[in-house]
Amino acid sequence: MTTSSHDAAVDRQFSPRAAAYLTSAVHAQGEDLLQMAGIAGRHPAARVLDLGCGGGHVSFHVAPLVAQVTAYDLSQQMLDVVAGEAAKRGLANLGTCQGKAEYLPFGDGEFDLVMSRYSTHHWQDAGRGLREAFRVLKPGGTAVFADVVSPGEPLLDTWLQTIEVLRDTSHVRDYSVAEWTRMLTEAGFTLQELAPRRLPLEFQSWVTRMRTPDTLVAALRHMCGIAPDVVRAHFEVRDDGSFTSDTATIVVKKPA
Repeated sequence: MTTSSHDAAVDRQFSPRAAAYLTSAVHAQGEDLLQMAGIAGRHPAARVLDLGCGGGHVSFHVAPLVAQVTAYDLSQQMLDVVAGEAAKRGLANLGTCQGKAEYLPFGDGEFDLVMSRYSTHHWQDAGRGLREAFRVLKPGGTAVFADVVSPGEPLLDTWLQTIEVLRDTSHVRDYSVAEWTRMLTEAGFTLQELAPRRLPLEFQSWVTRMRTPDTLVAALRHMCGIAPDVVRAHFEVRDDGSFTSDTATIVVKKPA
């Protein structure tokens, strides 16, 4: 019998796709990135942790504005792509570090800002990861988390989690805003701002980026075809399978 850890599943899913995430339009642009850059720009002396950096887009946006950025990810191949791109861009203040979100190899209060985008839904234990983010943030520091969020309503939630895990077997959960608020509060953070947004996803590029197997692409197309009217309406499901997700950018502080 073959066993597989969640970490191995994440690495297996993302390491071969590192270059695709660097060039992905969905990941390389967006109002949430501009919001993060705006926050970073107010802290020019900051040390920043890009937690679950993926293709490095948060790091690339904030590095020109702050003193130092650490791009942190489970996938070493993803980090190698980020380091290569940072060198091309002349971002000498951008370093990389490999590891799990739930076990950060940093000291208490080491960072002025913690930023994480489209990462938390892959964490095996989101609560622990958020507590670690709180630990490594300086008192009075700011953290920003941006991710796809569940609408919260059971039918919509079930449909969303199903298509996510069919497309990407390393998916754990898209949390609702209520779940996010609870986890962040339990970690010790104080909520400052929550910006809801909508993210259109074109079906073919969505599955191609993850190299979803043909059998699961077929299952996804079938799911879209049989989606109830309330699901089709909320997610704006189109005939080609393209749809629109809910996202949120959540700004929190660690009490001084």
